[in-house]
Amino acid sequence: MNVFVVVATGGTIGAGVALLVAELLRPQPALAPALARTAPVSLTMPEPELDREEAWGRWLLARLERVPGVRIPTKNLALIGQGPGQFMLKKTALAALGLLCPVIATIPWIIAGVSLPFYVPAVVGLVVALLLFLTPDLAVRDQAKRAREEFAHAACAYLDLVALKRAADAGPAEALEKAAEVGRGWPFVLVQGALRRARLEKIPPYQALTELAAEYDLPVLDDIADIMRGSATDGAAVYAALRGRTAALNAELLADQAAEANAASEKMTAPGALLAVLVMLLMAFPAVIRMLAV
Repeated sequence: MNVFVVVATGGTIGAGVALLVAELLRPQPALAPALARTAPVSLTMPEPELDREEAWGRWLLARLERVPGVRIPTKNLALIGQGPGQFMLKKTALAALGLLCPVIATIPWIIAGVSLPFYVPAVVGLVVALLLFLTPDLAVRDQAKRAREEFAHAACAYLDLVALKRAADAGPAEALEKAAEVGRGWPFVLVQGALRRARLEKIPPYQALTELAAEYDLPVLDDIADIMRGSATDGAAVYAALRGRTAALNAELLADQAAEANAASEKMTAPGALLAVLVMLLMAFPAVIRMLAV
């Protein structure tokens, strides 16, 4: 027998025995990690991590949401991009500051030896705390009002673009999407996201606009959705309806701006009249004093 054949046969047998022993001595893997590795990947997106202020605010909100008078303007906060936790944390911090301000203000009086009844800083603190507690609601309402006005101005341009796309024989969904892709502001970004979701979920685009209008309380989107809902048959009629709604919306916005300008002018009337009265009193003061001294 050839020596090479003997060596090769022995090496092959030894390698097989070594592999068999290694396989028998290898520890059996745990079942749970193996199943976890073979499980399908979940398609659900993880919730975004909250910052510290939002987490503290939601902790406060969970304990104060049943208190009478505590109301969270969810739609307004979503429109301006502010979380409910930050909103509640701001309200609570301002209320605590309002309670402490009268107490701190009475310290100089106490040092000066002037004694005040204990109920005076308590009552004043409660009033100031209540006013400061309501201040964020007013601020959020004003910011949301300005945001809706800005969205209405953007909707005018969007309506014109949709009308032009429909006049060019574009379909309803194509007209809405192509017109939304032109803008770069946040109103167009909202519409783009709603239309993209409608395409992925296989729902009509006007339904997505209706849901977006209900989510952020944007009635102008309801008008666009209602017009485009009946746009599958007659493009010319839809074009006329879109241009007519654009003209009406422009007239409404101009009327609102004129009303705001008139209100600002009326607010300046009272300080101007008061200043005129003060000037007249200053001019008449020496003569009145001279007449009284005679």
